[in-house]
Parts: sequence; structure tokens; C-alpha cells
Amino acid sequence: MLAMFMGAVEATIISTAMPSIVGDLGGFQYYSWVFSAYLLMNTVTILIYGKLSDLYGRKPIFTIGVVLFLLGSIGCGFSSSMPMLIAFRFLQGIGAGAVLPIATTIVGDLYSPEERAKIQGYLSSVWGISAVSGPAIGGIIVQSIGWPFVFFINIPIGIVSLVIVLVFLKETNKKESIHLDKLGAILLTLSLGLFMYVIVDGGIRWGWNSGLTWLLLIFSFVLLGVFLLHERKAKDPMMPVELWKNRSIFIANQVSFFSGLLLIGLSTFLPTYVQGVMGKSPTVAGFTLTAISIGWPIAATIAGRLLLSLGYFTTSMIGGGALLIGTLLFFFMEPTYGPLYAGFSSFFIGVGMGFTSTAFIVTIQNSVGWEKRGVATATNLFMRNLGNTIGAAFFGGIVNFQLLRYLKDAGITNFEGVNVLFGEGTSEFSALELSAIGEGLEVALGTVFNILLLFALTSIIIIYFLPRRRKEREEL
Repeated sequence: MLAMFMGAVEATIISTAMPSIVGDLGGFQYYSWVFSAYLLMNTVTILIYGKLSDLYGRKPIFTIGVVLFLLGSIGCGFSSSMPMLIAFRFLQGIGAGAVLPIATTIVGDLYSPEERAKIQGYLSSVWGISAVSGPAIGGIIVQSIGWPFVFFINIPIGIVSLVIVLVFLKETNKKESIHLDKLGAILLTLSLGLFMYVIVDGGIRWGWNSGLTWLLLIFSFVLLGVFLLHERKAKDPMMPVELWKNRSIFIANQVSFFSGLLLIGLSTFLPTYVQGVMGKSPTVAGFTLTAISIGWPIAATIAGRLLLSLGYFTTSMIGGGALLIGTLLFFFMEPTYGPLYAGFSSFFIGVGMGFTSTAFIVTIQNSVGWEKRGVATATNLFMRNLGNTIGAAFFGGIVNFQLLRYLKDAGITNFEGVNVLFGEGTSEFSALELSAIGEGLEVALGTVFNILLLFALTSIIIIYFLPRRRKEREEL
């Protein structure tokens, strides 16, 4: 649970701190790469860690992940430039790939199928409760002692969680030989990396319709196709094909992908909207994300009980409906509505995530035995992280492209003017230019919120096709 706390605090603190980091280091055009670098490595390694934990045990793989995560956190805190920060976020992501899935899998190992619904609900609540403090702590840290400490806070938490697991977790599984799917990892990394590069920098460094754009996109999809073909024949695949043959698992993973897109779009750019468009402080921006973390644990706890009485389909539909309500509220949001409106909207997103994530994890873990539980859990988390990874690049590309186009129309030729909204000096910009910068940011971020509504609609449509029988576990 401490590991879950560490991951949750990291996610929410960095979202709140990013505007201040940009104000200090500059480089707004690299904004989304701070998220994308972390999420890319997290997404790729999560499947490898899940497989390794099934064969070598949870404890050693968890230990490796936490150590790498802490080394990356230290490097991030000492970063003096945006490229340096991005490099250490890569390392941090490699470690984070082990923390969340293995912590979740350990709970699945320790409790019976009947108990998992409640316990996973409690675990999800821990995520939410810890994340409640994340945005607030992040805002306070940024305004008092500086943004590097949003990374340093991981160090004591990680050390304590590591010691507890090493001392108290007892495992009796026997180590087995393994053929690590290195080719699969390379293919997936290259495919996602190329796709993210095109989405983030396309339309800025080169035109969207240029030959280079199409060449990189085609190559990215070819690599993805080769990866999928390879996984069907691999001895120990990163993503076992048989897991996707189950209807409930297949649909749960699809919805997890779209909810990942939705969540990263909101958590990445809502603080930017509150600070840069509404003109509020980092602390206030943090509390708008805190509302997600309030709704999440409440819904997760309720979901753990509803799964036993109402079943998988109804519980998931409630979550999908909450996501739809939240995104509708963001669709109609105006800067004059203020941070309270943004926080109220975020609450419904948290409720939706609490219901759906708990329902999906419990059903998937109940469908497989110990020997596949790690990779099955990791597959679902992989799809959510894949949504996060693609979403960070996708939304970052949209914001960069629209903002650059808007600023060019206003006679501002680069992104450095945007940095003034987050802490840098304003003497070189006129009042008219600053107004144009704020308006451009409002338009760009408004597009992000509009797209979130489409993802919520897609999610609830997919959920509709889930099995409706209450005893879903019997058909898994």
C-alpha cells in the first residue's frame, strides 16, 4: 500500500508541479515529453515485470522496480534543464513499471476470490486517499521550497515500502528458467516511441502532410503489426494472446485504454488550464485534481461491495456513466466558472475511474490462477498505461500545434511567451501579446476537454457489450 501511495503521489504531484517546472526551466514545447518519457517506459516494462513476477516471484522484481524508480526520482530532482529531466523520467518510468502491477498482484495473491472485491476496493481507495494529499502537497512544496522536492518526497516512502516487502512478504514459489521476450520489448518500444514522436512534434518541426510524417507513421504501424505477429509465436510473450480470448477481459482492457487516454489528458492539462487560463496559484490548481482523488476511493470502496451484489456489468456501467457526466461538465467549462467548477467536474471523473478500475481488476484476477495472475493484471494495467502514453503524446501534439498556430497569427513566433504564464518575467512582452498568449492557451486546452467527451462516450458504448449475467466469474 505504501508503494501504491508512492505511485499515486508521484502522478498527482508532477501534474501540479509541471507549470512551475516550465516556469523555471523553460521549454514549454517539451511539456508533454516529461509525461510521455515516463509513460512510454512504464508501459513497455509493465508486461515484462508482470511475466517475471509470475516466474521469479513478486519480491525480487518489486525490489528492482522500486530501486530504479528512486534513482530516477533523485535524478529528476537535480535536473537543471528540460532534456535532463526527461532523461531521468525515462529511468523513473522503467522502475515504475514494476511498482503498481506487482503491488496490485500481491493483494490478489494474499486473498481469496470472495475477498478480492473488497480488498481491491480498499487498495484503490489507498490510491485515491494518497492522491488527495498529492496535489495539495505539490502546490505547497512548489510555493514554499521548490519543485525538486516533489521528486525527493518519493525517497523515504520508497525505502519504507521496500523494507516492509523484503521483511514481511513470504513466497514459496520455485524459480523457473525463462526466455525473456526481448524482441517483443524492442518492437513495442520502437513502435510507440515513433508514434509519440510524430504526434508530439508533428506540425511543429515538420508539416502534418509531409513525407516524413507519413513515413514515420507507416513505419510505426508496421512495427506494431510485427509485434502482434511475434506475440502469437513467442515462447514467453509479453502479451499472451489467450488472455484476450475471454470476452470480459477483452472489453475491460479496451475500456482501460480509453480511460487511460481520458485520465492523462485531464491530469496533464487541467492544472495548466487553472494556472495559465484561470490565473490561479499552483495550490488551487492542485485542489482541482484532488477532487478526482476524492471521488476515486469513495467509488472504489462502493464498487467492491456492488460487485458481489449487482455484478460486473452494472458496476462498470455506473462507472462509465460517471465518466460521461464529468467530461460533459468539462465540455461546457468556461474560464469564468472558476476552480470550484473544475473540481466538481473532476469529482465525477474520479467516481468513474473508481468503479471501472476496481471492477476490471477483480474480474481479471478471478479469471486466472496464480501462475498467470501477474501477467493478466499487468495486461490490464498495460492497456491503461498505453492509453496514458498515447494520450500524453496525442494531447501534447494537439496543444502544441494549436497554440503555435494561434501565436503565429498574433505575431509571436515561439513558445517562450507561454512560459511567462507560469512564473517567468513578462517585461519583454506587451499587454496585447500576453493577452494573445492566454487566449491561445485557452483555445488549445479547450480542444483537449472536448476530445475527452468523445473518449468517455466510446468507453460507455464498449461497456454496454459486457456480459450481463451476475455470476460472471463462472464463465471466465
